[in-house]
Amino acid sequence: MKQLVFQLLGFLFVWWMGISNAAAASASPSLAKAKQEAEAKGFIFPASRDEIIAKAKVEGRVNVLMSMNPSNFQPIAESFKKKYPFLDVRIQDITGSDAFQAFLLGLKAGSVRDWDVGDASTDLYSEFPPYAMKFDLLGLANERVLAIDPRMVDPEHRTLVSIASTIATAAYNQNLITAEKVPNTWDDFLKPELKGKKFMVTVRPLNMPSLMAGVGEEWALNYARKTKEQDPVWGLGEARLLASLGAGEHALFQITNYHSCVQASQKDRTKGVICKLIEPIPVRLAEMEFVVKGAAHPYAGLLFLEHQTSPEVQKIFDQNEPLKSSLYANGEIARLVKGKKIAVHDYRTFQNTTKWMEMIVEAYGFPRPQIK
Repeated sequence: MKQLVFQLLGFLFVWWMGISNAAAASASPSLAKAKQEAEAKGFIFPASRDEIIAKAKVEGRVNVLMSMNPSNFQPIAESFKKKYPFLDVRIQDITGSDAFQAFLLGLKAGSVRDWDVGDASTDLYSEFPPYAMKFDLLGLANERVLAIDPRMVDPEHRTLVSIASTIATAAYNQNLITAEKVPNTWDDFLKPELKGKKFMVTVRPLNMPSLMAGVGEEWALNYARKTKEQDPVWGLGEARLLASLGAGEHALFQITNYHSCVQASQKDRTKGVICKLIEPIPVRLAEMEFVVKGAAHPYAGLLFLEHQTSPEVQKIFDQNEPLKSSLYANGEIARLVKGKKIAVHDYRTFQNTTKWMEMIVEAYGFPRPQIK
């Protein structure tokens, strides 16, 4: 009887191995073709996840620059270390246009030696791809060598991945204005009753390029000109304007980052700050990360990029940032915009960011901030 059991187990093992090998064989032509095509174009295409992990083990660590809120860093590092105990990780924040300019200058000069994973700002996005190591992230994602949703990867350069997204919202103080009087559409801000210092507008229009991408330049520029005619309160710095909203100094903020609004709402002791999504909801892909060209620990960097897109890290972004998970992840942002009209500023339009923002500011009439 015992011998019969062992024979049966042996048969099942051989049968299972046959199926596994057949599946691997059927998958391998696609993978081999993707690898061949990528390498013919000068890309690096590891043949398997095992190869990436083996090389990462030799490297032993990864050093990362991120522009997310530093409150994310410890939980991200801990979850990464739990998944890859053989890798040490160091994360440092990079914030502000000056810091990104300095990082970009360092990349151009070839003096960036300490960082394996870098962050590309939206404003300067088109200047970063030449300094990304030529891993074919899109091919690796398509072939499931890396567990990354291919929609997160730059389809043209194939070397950068967006790990997060930002959506925009209107904001108001319910202690100063009733919900019924708050605009339901973007055009509602142009109504006569909202003319004359009735709402705030930032002079750095970070979210307007999303509307330009989704609705068109002509509509957005016309909207900006009509916004100027409304004589709004001009301000600089989203945190400052949201603080003014919470303090009851103003009742309405035309368009601001949703995650910033939620943060302000959470801090507001009066419980007055409310965030209201208006369609089309402006969305921009954010936190474009890449393995730095010439990195000392590139394969550990690949694993870190993949980890950033994982469900556990996306949940961290929603909890800590808050609400900044990728549009293409199964997180809170995807839930918030599901079934709604959206206007997406992504890899197709990033090269227009600076130009579009300058056009909007000109349409505003180059206003001076009244709130700083």
